[in-house]
Amino acid sequence: MTPDISKRPTTAGRRRGTRVLAASLALTATALGVAGCDSAAAGTLEGSHLELPVTGGTAVVDTTSLAVTARTGDGQRLVLSGPAGGGLGEPGPVTRTADGARWSYPAKGLSVTASSERGRLRIKLRSDRDGSVSWPVTGTDRAASAVQLPRGEGLDIPVRDAFWNSGSEKGGLAGSTVDVGAELALPLWGYSMGDGANGSGGGHGVSYLTPTDLGTSLRFTSTGGRLRTTAAHAFDAGEGTRDYDVSFALTDGNPVAPAADYRSYLAQHGQLGSLRKKIRKNPANAKLLGAFHAYVWGEARTAAGVERLKRLGVDRMWLGYDAGPGPMKTAAVAAAKKAGYLVGPYDTFANGQDPKTADSPTSAWPDRVYPDFCVRKADGTAQTGFGGRGCYLSSRAFEKAEPAKHYLADRTRSMVANGADSYFLDVDATGELFRDHAKGHEMTKAGDREMRLARMRRLAKNLVLGSESAQPWANQVLAFDHGSGTPVADGLWKLERDRQKWGGYYPENAPTIFFKPVQLPADLATAMYDPKYRVPLYETALHGSLVNVERWELSYEKLPAQKTARALLAMLYNTPLNYVLDGPTLTRNVPELAALQKYFAPLHRAAGTERMTSFRWLTGDRTVQRTVFGNGTLTVTANFGTKAHDGLPGGCVDARLRTDQQPRRLCPAQLNG
Repeated sequence: MTPDISKRPTTAGRRRGTRVLAASLALTATALGVAGCDSAAAGTLEGSHLELPVTGGTAVVDTTSLAVTARTGDGQRLVLSGPAGGGLGEPGPVTRTADGARWSYPAKGLSVTASSERGRLRIKLRSDRDGSVSWPVTGTDRAASAVQLPRGEGLDIPVRDAFWNSGSEKGGLAGSTVDVGAELALPLWGYSMGDGANGSGGGHGVSYLTPTDLGTSLRFTSTGGRLRTTAAHAFDAGEGTRDYDVSFALTDGNPVAPAADYRSYLAQHGQLGSLRKKIRKNPANAKLLGAFHAYVWGEARTAAGVERLKRLGVDRMWLGYDAGPGPMKTAAVAAAKKAGYLVGPYDTFANGQDPKTADSPTSAWPDRVYPDFCVRKADGTAQTGFGGRGCYLSSRAFEKAEPAKHYLADRTRSMVANGADSYFLDVDATGELFRDHAKGHEMTKAGDREMRLARMRRLAKNLVLGSESAQPWANQVLAFDHGSGTPVADGLWKLERDRQKWGGYYPENAPTIFFKPVQLPADLATAMYDPKYRVPLYETALHGSLVNVERWELSYEKLPAQKTARALLAMLYNTPLNYVLDGPTLTRNVPELAALQKYFAPLHRAAGTERMTSFRWLTGDRTVQRTVFGNGTLTVTANFGTKAHDGLPGGCVDARLRTDQQPRRLCPAQLNG
């Protein structure tokens, strides 16, 4: 097709209005691991400049400073990194290796290896002492036009955009630092260069992958009204972060190209999960396909409430309930399963409190789990739990005790005694990891990650397992997540703490924290839900591996002003909406829910196990966007604007399965929910 670039962007980056991640890009990224450049990987060394072949051109590393440039196949010169911040001192001699070179910076205690690996430039730093390095220094190329950031689902930010060049107090990024392992949904970022990818995919860009995400951060600065980013890594023997690994890849400049590169990286390293395989191992996982998600309260968690939901036309749902008083009873669970729904409890293995005073059943443990299993800081004090409640519990302490004591197995068994076939395990898959100094169950953050994965693997054998904001290291064990669909901005936490505006945990059968509608401040609405900045990085990387949903306290009805945009994003990204339901909302909101789910279900059943193969903007103002899944299995076009485009009205979405003669249209605002 011929892309529509009739409206040019102004301050939003002087790029062409259309960018394409064609199937060819995805296939090329995958092929990096097949063809690669290893036959000529040794490259050449001229003075201090090491040249190594990469897919799409040649990378040049300055061994005196770690500055990195590239020459593309069509003759462009790109700056991939400026010199390391603060200097490195005099380098030692450079020694050639089979696939590159190695050298050192004695003053910093750093040894370096640079190589060409599967079409990427890979640079590994190892430190013989605790310290830090500020590198790579990115976005310094004058041609840099946009930065890609995997905050939640993902953002593409024009480097000159005034909003994002403001400070975090105004919703922007300038002056802020994010923890790559804890605050980003994927361990990567990227830049587009110049006009970016045009309709033929002929632009330029760069992808930065940091698999050593623990100890790595990314700082944003505004220099001359342009966003730049500098990564930093803390070398810490006690934390197990003395190694730092960065891979650079040349891309076509498409905004989701860094995520396509990362998906290829995961596949090449045997780290990419498959929802199809998960369904084969546990057929109940198939019930996720076509399902919306909802936490149920009051009447909605009774057998009668579930049957009513089914009668109103909802044929697939994931239903969750909290572990407080009145969980779903056996009859309600049976009704849900009869309806074809998944149903499961909320649980957490992360919090421990004195059983005599615990404010939640999930925080009460037998024997001396509390306080003996508390994570301990270096000074021996307990790591205070979420919200100042009790302590965080050590995953290693649980793993050491489990063969004899079965604390986790017993907990799970009791939680699903009502017949539940799903499980939501809070925080286990997030980036919130701990170093434990407690004698007998010491662990690093990397060790914490491994212990969490071990227990999630056990749960996933028989239950449809979900967790909060799934980091990619958990993509092979989880079937779904609640949270990685939400690009959380700092202001959200401040707003949620304002109980008067956001709501609290009462009344018990319909807590206002979940049910009270909220008007987001303008800056927060822009940072989180303005579609011109939103891009599907997470789906490009992990669609078809697990099902990605927004945070559970941000139900579809919680933010009325964002409903249309969120519905269009859900259909465009092939991801479910989430809800909270009680008795009154079964009457008030379910007709709209049923209509949306009826539209979504056949699309997700067809494409939920497919990869996202294409994302493009069809107009210069980015209001009309298109995605493709699989080899044309599903094509979705969403119009976030107010004017019709190519017959598609503003505020509407067209979806076409390969077998459809005509597109299926949905205009969410017309449902009058």
